[in-house]
Amino acid sequence: MLRWILTFIVIALIAGVLGFSGIAGAAAGIAQIIFYIFIVLLVISLITNFLKKAT
Repeated sequence: MLRWILTFIVIALIAGVLGFSGIAGAAAGIAQIIFYIFIVLLVISLITNFLKKAT
């Protein structure tokens, strides 16, 4: 999932440099959404691992 975030950030940077503001904004928005999904999944994973070790 981090690979997707990095891919969309690179696309956003390249599109921003070339002047495609719509594409850059869309790619940055997608990267931001994927990043938040990654954070939520990370927290869920940490909680489940903590609960497994506690029992």
